[in-house]
Order: sequence, then structure tokens, then C-alpha cells
Amino acid sequence: MTGIKKVNVGGNVEGILRGLGDLVERLGALAEKSEELKQSGVFDINTGGKDAKAVYGFSVKMGLGGDETKIEPFGNVRRNEQTGETVVHEVSEPLVDVLDENDHVLVLVELPGVGDEDLTLDLVGDILTLHAERGSKKYHKEIVLPREFKTEQMERTCRNGICEIKLKD
Repeated sequence: MTGIKKVNVGGNVEGILRGLGDLVERLGALAEKSEELKQSGVFDINTGGKDAKAVYGFSVKMGLGGDETKIEPFGNVRRNEQTGETVVHEVSEPLVDVLDENDHVLVLVELPGVGDEDLTLDLVGDILTLHAERGSKKYHKEIVLPREFKTEQMERTCRNGICEIKLKD
């Protein structure tokens, strides 16, 4: 599971710019390691004589609960914590938003190329595990929910690569 970095930016422009500068620096380092970085966030690399398609992106959410900025990466490019090496995985982490509404929690997941019949959800307490696979499209993500739910409280709909999971209180 990819970590989420929380940065306190102090509610001022200087802090926001410092946080964005850090993001740009990290993306620059990633771009140097790839052969070609396209605007779409998709680039081709050669991994030990084997070509691979890499997808990397991040979501930046500002103003969450005050002065907090949340940066969450997605895609199939991850850093090996032990070696520090950047690795391309066969399975991608999808982009996910968790919205805590008045009477439910709504989880929105982007799964391009995947339908409802390709999606498996497993809910244990406050952890929702998502797995989807169709052809070469493979996604996996563990999502921490704001509170615990039971499977019977969950409804889902998937249309055009967007999956909405509603967990009713």
C-alpha cells in the first residue's frame, strides 16, 4: 500500500509553494529515471530486457480539516522502501476519493477499462480492499475508511470506468 504524506502548510502562500516545490522536485527525480515522460503521466521503460508501461500520478487535496494538504500517489510506479529503487509493477493503484457525507461515506474510484463484473470488494472493519482485473488492466488498493462498516451497508455502481461505493451509516 502506498503511503499518504500529510504536510502542514500553515495556511499561507509560502507554505503552499514550498509543498508544491517539493512535489515538483520528486517528479523531476522520477522523470530522470525514465526514458520518456509524457504529459499523460504514462511512459515506456525497459526493465531488465522487458518493456513495461508505467503510469504515475498524484492527487493533491488542500484545505482538509484546516491547514492540511494531502498528497496521494496512484499508478504502478512505486519506490522499494528497502533499496530505494523505483519499480514498475504489473498492478496499478487507482485514484481514489473518500467523501464523508452526512448519512454515508462515498468512495469514488477511477478504473479505466474495467467493468462492474471485473471488480471484487472486501470489507473488514474500516479497511476496504479493492481488486479489479480485465485483460492487461489490473488494479489493487487498500482504502482506509473513516469508521467501521459491515458488508451489508455497502452498495456499488460502476459506469464508464468510475466506481461509486456507498457505505450507509
